[in-house]
Amino acid sequence: MCEKDIIVMSREELRRLELVRKVLKKELTQVAVADVLGLSNRQVRRIVKRMRREGDRGIAHQLRGRESNRKYEEGFRERVIGIYRKNYEGFGPLLASEKLGEREKIKVSDETLRKWLIAEGLWQKGRRHRKHRSWRARRGHYGEMVQMDGSHHDWFEGRGPWCVVMGYIDDATGRVYARFGEYEGTIPVMESFRGYIRRHGIPSSVYLDRHSTYKQIRVKLTVEEELAGRELLSEFERAAQELGVRVIHAYSPQAKGRVERLFRTFQDRLIKEMRIEKIKSIEEGNKFLDKYLPVYNERFSVIARESGDMHGAVPRSMDLDRILCIKTERTVRNDYTVAHDRKLYQILDNTRASTVSIEERLDGTMKIYNGERMLEYKEIENRPERWEGMRRRWKKRTTVTYVGTKGWKPPAEHPWRKYKVSAVMAA
Repeated sequence: MCEKDIIVMSREELRRLELVRKVLKKELTQVAVADVLGLSNRQVRRIVKRMRREGDRGIAHQLRGRESNRKYEEGFRERVIGIYRKNYEGFGPLLASEKLGEREKIKVSDETLRKWLIAEGLWQKGRRHRKHRSWRARRGHYGEMVQMDGSHHDWFEGRGPWCVVMGYIDDATGRVYARFGEYEGTIPVMESFRGYIRRHGIPSSVYLDRHSTYKQIRVKLTVEEELAGRELLSEFERAAQELGVRVIHAYSPQAKGRVERLFRTFQDRLIKEMRIEKIKSIEEGNKFLDKYLPVYNERFSVIARESGDMHGAVPRSMDLDRILCIKTERTVRNDYTVAHDRKLYQILDNTRASTVSIEERLDGTMKIYNGERMLEYKEIENRPERWEGMRRRWKKRTTVTYVGTKGWKPPAEHPWRKYKVSAVMAA
């Protein structure tokens, strides 16, 4: 009986493995894969050679588990920050880095120093100048980049409710996927994105605007978040990161012109087609799109400049329901209860976790997790009355003095009515 080797890989390495396999099968070129992965052609050639020699194990980074040769010694960061506060406060990261090398004989890169200073609140990120906008050619491969957006419109021309169409258009081929939804929120967007993935696979990147659903509104990290190395991500960005999809934000509607033109076409052609079919609801509209889009794509899509599909398959180990959901971290109270969305939940499982993750699924259900372990819970519908605890304390007293608002009297069922009450009016 032979034992199988277990290879531990990150999601990024799994994505890299899939593309390099296509290179070995000669479905994609090394140059194309290097552009998608953000690597040099030489680095991709080395990875391909290593995989030919070692198999799938060759995709894993060779330095995994080893400390970096560039790791600073303990206390170095605090020492640099102390010198900066004393001698160079107000200096930019680049100038401060140069002066630390010239005067203090301390070598530290300006980018490393910039991150340290931002974390300490000693420096702020500067705005970049707006770049000149120019025409952009289509991407080369199908699935390399997908433009997506939502269009709010009277799609049913008064026969049904105002709603939004979530549109997806492949940048290389112009192939379209779309779904109707009630609004352009996190749940409808994730629901439509799940439909796209099940139909076409996981795209390499998505190009979208800076709507609050796609881009985190809060622009500043707390000191604790910066020190922990956290990023400000929206729920959609977090899900895309877990799927291995690169999110690219556009700074203007003109930048994502293909999907904007798609909606102009839909508001002419699609509306008229639905008028003929007398479509009047979101459910009917989605069923109609299942028949309409294949015909639309057959007519209007183009052939990609390069052969090969860069959509990734969904791994068996990947649970889309756990990724495409709203995740919220909550603190566990001493009585093993969790408060969420103005409701109180009792955790039934034994757990010593101080925090848990609450997942609101696309089907409307809610799950509570401690790491990878799902916890049983129940909702506490009837909370104890607020006065019960006070009543137990008042049993030993015969007279209760209270300070209230002038003219206020306790109701007939109030616990104070059972005792002799003397009112002291507030000043």
